Amino acid sequence: MPSRATLPEWAALRKHRDTIASTNLRAQFAADPSRGTRMAASGAGLFLDYSKHRINNDTLALLRALADACGLRSRIEAMFRGDHINLTEDRAVLHTALRAKRGATVSDKGVNVVGEVHGVLDRMAVCADAIRSGAWRGHTGSRIRAVVNVGIGGSDLGPVMAYEALRHFSDRSIAFRFVSNVDSTDFAEATRDLDPAETLFIISSKTFTTLETMTNAHTARAWLLKAFGGDEQAVAKHFVAVSTNAKQVAAFGIDTANMFGFWDWVGGRYSMDSAIGLSTMLAIGPDNFRAMLDGMHEMDEHFRTAPWETNLPVIMGLLAVWYADFFGAQTVAVLPYDQYLKRFPAYLQQLTMESNGKRIALDGSVVDYDTGAVYWGEPGTNGQHSFYQLIHQGTRLIPCDFIGFHEGLNPIGAHHDILMANVFAQAEALAFGKTPEQVKAEGTPDWLVPHRVFDGNRPSSVILAQRLDPATLGRLVALYEMSVFTQGTIWNINSFDQWGVELGKQLAQRIIPELTSHTPLAHDSSTNNLIAIYREKRG
Repeated sequence: MPSRATLPEWAALRKHRDTIASTNLRAQFAADPSRGTRMAASGAGLFLDYSKHRINNDTLALLRALADACGLRSRIEAMFRGDHINLTEDRAVLHTALRAKRGATVSDKGVNVVGEVHGVLDRMAVCADAIRSGAWRGHTGSRIRAVVNVGIGGSDLGPVMAYEALRHFSDRSIAFRFVSNVDSTDFAEATRDLDPAETLFIISSKTFTTLETMTNAHTARAWLLKAFGGDEQAVAKHFVAVSTNAKQVAAFGIDTANMFGFWDWVGGRYSMDSAIGLSTMLAIGPDNFRAMLDGMHEMDEHFRTAPWETNLPVIMGLLAVWYADFFGAQTVAVLPYDQYLKRFPAYLQQLTMESNGKRIALDGSVVDYDTGAVYWGEPGTNGQHSFYQLIHQGTRLIPCDFIGFHEGLNPIGAHHDILMANVFAQAEALAFGKTPEQVKAEGTPDWLVPHRVFDGNRPSSVILAQRLDPATLGRLVALYEMSVFTQGTIWNINSFDQWGVELGKQLAQRIIPELTSHTPLAHDSSTNNLIAIYREKRG
């Protein structure tokens, strides 16, 4: 398969980039008063303004032509059809089935999986209702007042983000904690003020063998048994599992009736709407959880059916390719103007960088163009007093995604208007900047003028929704999922494996026993020395 960089559509974009580089957004808006309304699209309850990007009509046409040349439409159909597009693991990619409507047909190897999905959701709802109502009782008869989710990667980042994002809708009579780091401090601080008699642990590990998760799980088990004098019957009352390894779950002491499974066609970073989201359902209730799934499904259908011109994930994905490969942009800033979304950028880091952080094309060749960018960000307005200086006046081009809402969930005075005014102001300032003439007109001394000039021409999108509720969160998550898919298709890489996380794990397993023994070391000289120093200082 030829490199994407050899496609005539790619070459046309490379040539076109020189044209775009010679103009700026200030001139483009002046020449086209309708630009701000024309370069905008709505879909699945979200509004996207992409007019403040370094593009024109020709850019968009060329990007859409590249999408066609890369077979984006057929690739979308293959994913929704259940083809094994995860080639390196010979798996379907069916996270869309997790939010399919009851009675729909989504097949893997000729088997409709939707019935199984809803079967798990129904069992999760029974568990959630029992815990939320107080019907579920702990070993001493106390109701559950604290839930601790133990997982890592996709088994942690999604649940943490969703809990924080939807905390407004959560049951405040139950405390929710999340443990992921194998650093014992994470577990110690999460459980320091909890009563074991009122605590339920969710152990989230598909194989029930993940090193970090199972280390924390066994620590949780010991913590609980210490409180109950070693009575192992207590485990079944205070632990549930999200796993497919019934043998290991039972050996741990968990009743397999309280084991909730998911499937190999669900990647960890795409699993927050599966049983991995059990903590989310416990927090916000089954109805709100299903509303989140409905929002995801709504965006799935928009992505599957909308033409490129109005397809929000496609527009965002193509713009990401435009900046990564034709402007050399290395990062994307995601800037949610809602405190509840404070963990959304961290969630997107795994979704985007684990998916598209690849240098090997589907045919095994090394790509000769840039792939996945670094995603990062913080909520507004905090970030404005931190890193926005670099975005506005630094030497690096950093495309930005601003996310805002027409309604705040906690209206107090003018707070929300001030918050949203900053969304619009920051996007405007990035695009248009401030010229030397404008700075001088303010009475600025000549020597100070260069320091107060803003070049502008810094690209950004603004994503708006009515309010941050479960359905809207679902739409936002699916929006970025499908943008990632679009980018991966253009780059001809597999967005659904993650071999890059394996090597470090394998080496860690080798090193762990070496830290507490005196066996000879056979690593490189640096690693040997580090282990030797640790052995000595550890005592």
